[in-house]
Formats: sequence, structure tokens, C-alpha cells
Amino acid sequence: MQNLSVKPFFYILAAYSAAVLFSAAWLKGFDLRNFVDLVKLVPVVATADGILWFIFVQWLWKWSLLQGWLVVFPNLNGTWKGCIQTDWKDENGDTPAPIPAILTIKQSFRRVSGVMRTGEMQSFSYAEGFRIDEDAQIRRFCYSYTSRPSSVLRERSTPHDGTILFDIVGKPVSKLTGEYWTQRKTTGSISLERLTDELLDEMPEDMPSHPMAS
Repeated sequence: MQNLSVKPFFYILAAYSAAVLFSAAWLKGFDLRNFVDLVKLVPVVATADGILWFIFVQWLWKWSLLQGWLVVFPNLNGTWKGCIQTDWKDENGDTPAPIPAILTIKQSFRRVSGVMRTGEMQSFSYAEGFRIDEDAQIRRFCYSYTSRPSSVLRERSTPHDGTILFDIVGKPVSKLTGEYWTQRKTTGSISLERLTDELLDEMPEDMPSHPMAS
């Protein structure tokens, strides 16, 4: 995925490199009109650029002020809570009530992964990506996953793969809403809101682990 807006990043890097170059030349008493002195400063500038890149990739990309115009994708790190509504109908033609769920998203500058949890299953992403096109008003996060239902439920709910497509709502992001489909030919919708910046290993005690009453 494209992580950066290239033109703004190039301008920022060029300005930073120039500032480092002139500062180093002044501190060392070098003359930038002298080719030899200029060449001696190249490693200094390259090292400073490398340090800036490391800091940016590790921490700065998460800064909200850089989102959108420099960093293309939003920061989704944390735990999101909400519910899953399946379109499946039982033998009586009834649709089950919404299922409480949490989604933990672990995101770095280069990688993002998601783990969905309900009272009956866990699913783990294995292919993820953003589709961000501000001109077309498209802001989406999509991933494919493998679901592992609880062992006591395997007879009626087998492991399977599926895909989730979220619309990213709000600036800063406040909701993830979308739909899913699976290789079992089931579909449904998902609505989530940010719960915490922490990555929870299990559903909070104050969240029901069973379908919600309709």
C-alpha cells in the first residue's frame, strides 16, 4: 500500500536535509562552495536523514497532524467494540440477534493486522490493506481472515475463511462500519466504535458474550 504522499514528503525531506547541511557546515567551519568540504558533509546528512526516517516510522506517523496530507492511511491501533449482524436465517426464517464483538488492530507504518473476538470464536487476519482515495471520497480498510470457533461449537460452526470490508468513518476515526462474507456463503454487517488504545486479549467483562436481545 502507498504509505506517504510523495510530494509533501519530498519537500519536507529536502528542507530538513538542507538545514542539516548548512548547520553542519557552520559548526565545522566548512565552505559549501568547496567541493571537497561538501562531499565530507554527505555522510552527516545521510545519517541525519536515516535518524529522521527511523523516528518517523516508529512514532511520528501516528501523529494526528500528519494524517491525511502526509500519511495516507489513518491510525487504527487499539481495540474496537460493537456487534456482528449475520444475514443467515434459521429453519423458521428468523435472523439471530446481533453478536457482541471486539476487534483488536495492531498497526505499524508498514503493517496492520486484526483479531476479531466474540464469545464463541476468534478470527485472525492474514491479508490486509487500505483503499484511500480522498478525491473519490473512499476510505476503506479490508482484510481476509481465518476463523476458529470454540472447540465445543465445532459441530455446528466449522473453521472457515472470510473477508471483511470496513468503511472508515470520521476524522479522527470514530467508527468502522462494513460487511463480511465467508466461504460458507454467509454474509452480514459489522459496526464498531473505538474502545481503547490498548490491545485487549479478551472481551471486557462489561460486554455480553452472547447475542444481544433484539
